[in-house]
Amino acid sequence: MIVFRWIVGVLGALFAVGALLSFALHVAEDSSVWLGRARRLGHWLWLALLLWFNVEVWGRVIYAIVHW
Repeated sequence: MIVFRWIVGVLGALFAVGALLSFALHVAEDSSVWLGRARRLGHWLWLALLLWFNVEVWGRVIYAIVHW
């Protein structure tokens, strides 16, 4: 489970940095292309966070059922 947390954490950090950098470039250049990329990376970040949450919750549920 620790490996999964690290993988999701690193991917989430990369998505967050990419989204912030893309948004900063959108503000600096006033280009709608960068805003679209920032939103897309933000959506991927949200997806990674939801994946992590679901695996954590359902992993504990399955662990509890198996070790009942």
